[in-house]
Amino acid sequence: MNQPLPSEFIQKLSELFGERFTTSNAVLEHHSHDESSYPAVMPQGVVFANTTEEIAQLVKYCNQYLVPVIPVAAGTSLEGHVLPIHGGIALNMNNMNQVLGVYPEDLIAVVQPAVRRKQLNTELKDTGFFFPIDPGADASIGGMTATRASGTNAVRYGTMRENVLALTVVTATGEIIRTGTQAKKSSAGYDLTRLYVGSEGTLGIITEVTLKIYPQPENLAAAICSFPSIIDAVSSVIQVIQLGVPVSRVELVDELAIRAINQYSKLNLKEQPTLFFEFGGSSQSIKEQTESVQEIVKSFSGEDFEWATHPEDRARLWHARHNAYFACLQLQAGSRIMNTDVCVPISKLAQCIEETQHDLQNSWLKAPILGHVGDGNYHVLLVIDPNNPKDLEEAERLNSLIVHRALKLGGTCTGEHGVGMHKMDFLVDEYGQDAIDVMRSIKKALDPNNILNPGKIVKMA
Repeated sequence: MNQPLPSEFIQKLSELFGERFTTSNAVLEHHSHDESSYPAVMPQGVVFANTTEEIAQLVKYCNQYLVPVIPVAAGTSLEGHVLPIHGGIALNMNNMNQVLGVYPEDLIAVVQPAVRRKQLNTELKDTGFFFPIDPGADASIGGMTATRASGTNAVRYGTMRENVLALTVVTATGEIIRTGTQAKKSSAGYDLTRLYVGSEGTLGIITEVTLKIYPQPENLAAAICSFPSIIDAVSSVIQVIQLGVPVSRVELVDELAIRAINQYSKLNLKEQPTLFFEFGGSSQSIKEQTESVQEIVKSFSGEDFEWATHPEDRARLWHARHNAYFACLQLQAGSRIMNTDVCVPISKLAQCIEETQHDLQNSWLKAPILGHVGDGNYHVLLVIDPNNPKDLEEAERLNSLIVHRALKLGGTCTGEHGVGMHKMDFLVDEYGQDAIDVMRSIKKALDPNNILNPGKIVKMA
């Protein structure tokens, strides 16, 4: 049972934030869940912050009174990252949603943490630049940074790790620090930026992000291609990547997910394992890319490309892919999804997915497979009845098989969702206890009172 918030602490927050500090049940309930399959957990209070300085003062109070603080914006996380499992204050950062500067000559944008990825690209549109990291959900840049997110464009542009140059961070004692600069590279001191990227709010609270931006491709073309089997599809992607063809995106969607997408997005795609491709560049480079890829996919029994060259057709196609999660929720009434993701070396991807398919065929759960397969990352959407303990037990069993298979093949327990609560135990298997002890030492050094999003990534007791 969480201890009640100290009355002095409540008074100080009321003086600092006024009506932007609340203990209203309706607001607490709104901050009690994310997109994970975990049950709701209520915070004890919610603060709506407007500035870095306000957050610094809030954290000083939380540290003084030993009250947990959990930053949250879009709430699209899938592994329980923002659940206040030890009570405390949910720090709502959605008021900090300004693009602070765009510097096309330096290929840089500076944003506050609650800026959404679609919002950023809308503001960049007229500059001729764009921000490529696309996890599917309209996530906040701060959350994407905190979870080291990636997505459909990672095969060409990398992940948040490669695209964050600098941060402003509030530490566990309420200090405001700056990591990195606007320079493209640096060898000055410890790389604090990389330490905070992927730390999931457990080491500091990110309040400003300096990002790389990229010129918009001269032309874009999207195509889909269906295959008789998922292994044929994956094998063709492996060869495309190994030959160095610079595709912008390549996504795998299995037949069950295609069926769900057709129903949800009112499409008529062939219900077979399907690859979604996107090619970018000059007309000539796109022609060269597509000719190379078509030759490869035909050698793996892939059908001819179906093209979407007009912007509205291309947008509709990728919108349907991005909504696959919500489409798969409709496969079973009243369901939730336990969405697991792993990443393996590209040469091991076909084996990994084939063996995973065998596991899924021997289960009663519906479990579509999606994948950013160009970088060896795939997802299994385990559709469960959250009120059925047997479904939950079976989903966890399958999740464990999927993760341990990936680790055995030299991969990782999570390619992009992050650790949160759900993947904590797998970190020991992935890195070994000595490495986890180092992580725990970093947490203790930077957050000695364990107030920053406690109960995530590493266990402290």
